[in-house]
Amino acid sequence: MKHTLAVLVENKPGVLTRVAGLFARRGYNIESLAVGPTENPSVSRMTIVVEGDDHTIEQVCKQLHKLIDVIKLSDITQDPHVGRELVLIKVNAEPHVRGEIMQIVEVFRARIVDIARDSLIVEATGDEDKINAIEAALRPFGIRELARTGKIALVRGSRGKVLEADLSEQENVSQTG
Repeated sequence: MKHTLAVLVENKPGVLTRVAGLFARRGYNIESLAVGPTENPSVSRMTIVVEGDDHTIEQVCKQLHKLIDVIKLSDITQDPHVGRELVLIKVNAEPHVRGEIMQIVEVFRARIVDIARDSLIVEATGDEDKINAIEAALRPFGIRELARTGKIALVRGSRGKVLEADLSEQENVSQTG
């Protein structure tokens, strides 16, 4: 089963390397990884999608918790959350098929962001199923290139807004330890 891990880490050099290294050393494959700063510039949010049974994910989480730069870690797989991916697809688009491609783009509420003589670049955002579906719909035309982000996710409602409390708690632990 795929699990989505939301990890708050210190925003400093080497943190991503340590997290990725932990996965590599333990033989866990990261299916998707997205990292970026949060509303607090000293903190980054990692959204990690990893495949595994509950025991494997529990072990991954225990190991991640041991890393000094990890502020908070949550397996949000079962929590109500909003998750999105972005894909850019460069598709063959001779003039006689552009209308059909544009209809597909419209159905998926995607956008055409570049037009060349014999190709189009389509931008789409959505959950994994939507991204997989638009890719499948455009594949018969010939996909020249595809770039896909990792999943990003936030827990719905007030449960997700815990960053300041987590930072205060970590500072207290750092000062006493």
